[in-house]
Amino acid sequence: MALNLIIAFPTTLALFCSYLPIISSSSNNFSYPAIFNFGDSNSDTGGLAAGIAFPLGPPNGQTYFLEPAGRFCDGRLIIDFIMGSMGMPFLNPYLDSVGAPDFQTGCNFATGGSTILPADASSTSPFSFRIQVAQFIRFKARVLELLADKQFRKFLPPEENFKQGLYMFDIGQNDLDIAFYSKSEDQVIASIPTILAEFETGIKELYYHGARIFWIHNTSPLGCLPRIIANFGKDPSKLDEYGCIRSQNSMAKLFNTQLHDLCTKFKGQFPAATVTYVDIFAIKLNLISNYSQFGFKQSLAACCGYGGLPLNFDNRIACGETKVLNGSLVTAKPCNNTTEYVNWDGNHYTEAANLYVSSQILTGKYSDPPLLANAQFIVGSTGKKKKKEKKNWTEGANKIGRRQRWRWRLRRRRRRRRGCDADERQATSCDDDKLRRRRRR
Repeated sequence: MALNLIIAFPTTLALFCSYLPIISSSSNNFSYPAIFNFGDSNSDTGGLAAGIAFPLGPPNGQTYFLEPAGRFCDGRLIIDFIMGSMGMPFLNPYLDSVGAPDFQTGCNFATGGSTILPADASSTSPFSFRIQVAQFIRFKARVLELLADKQFRKFLPPEENFKQGLYMFDIGQNDLDIAFYSKSEDQVIASIPTILAEFETGIKELYYHGARIFWIHNTSPLGCLPRIIANFGKDPSKLDEYGCIRSQNSMAKLFNTQLHDLCTKFKGQFPAATVTYVDIFAIKLNLISNYSQFGFKQSLAACCGYGGLPLNFDNRIACGETKVLNGSLVTAKPCNNTTEYVNWDGNHYTEAANLYVSSQILTGKYSDPPLLANAQFIVGSTGKKKKKEKKNWTEGANKIGRRQRWRWRLRRRRRRRRGCDADERQATSCDDDKLRRRRRR
């Protein structure tokens, strides 16, 4: 996604009322010893902030982390909730070496702004899919070397986790997004096979290096992002019944159809591989088109932005920024309650929306082949029970993330005791002697 962003500060989680599942590793078959993730800002847990010092300041992160946490969101991402469903800590980014990161349960190679096609001088992120795959290959080789030393084993994945782990992908949206600014619709259509050929090369390379379980998200309804609507939706005839841009969503559907075909082809070529295709487009479009049923009040407006409804988005100022516009000093502020908004900053989804999407992923209904799940559902929605349902859902969602929050805070306390800078994302060095002594213990 294009990276104009920042965040909000609600104190409750999403207040969903319609049979929303609370899923844990004990209630479904989604359980793996490690996850190796590749993607863009939809699943970046700090890679771009660490890799090129991309400025991700307040209000990003304050809903859950209470401070910026390297994520393009007010709180947790889909990948965070998926890790939580398995009782695992947050996935550490490959590019963030500060604070003795723990890679025992996997590694995150995703960075905001990344594309499948190779990056060029104008790219937000230099870490395209090909680079992320190369980083994984180096990561695995280095891990296998270090495992010979017992002191590193508690920080690194054992060798069998590379074969038994889940390889997750959520990338390609930026390729389509960027193309629309410089190409005609016919040219964008013609570019899709090239984009997917590059993706196929990457997943084959991972297979040759031991990956066997592939979990592939298709691309989101690009035409429903406030930034896209603001730029391409000035003509009402270009909008669909939900207020989204038809052409961008049609292109995303076409991309997804060809991606699904690629997954089928890959399974035929490599029978030893397990490939799961996940229809993120359908989940998010259902959320946007039926947002009020899930406790949201705004489906297309940015929570953190400037300009007011219906989109609350202005290309000239990013979420959290203060600038002079039209002779006046203005600030793109977050909304009062992010749980009422699907969109966070015009480009990315709120934690509340990510929670909904992850819950739907884990039901297995949107997977091909279907994920077997036995989700525990909240009592059905009625007017009289609405308050109780909201309370139950909030408690359940908090329970999913309680251990992750504790681990996050523990990591920060340890870093501070080692003399690291207090700012998690601006830190540049730690006391190496203290770090070595701690590892020996």
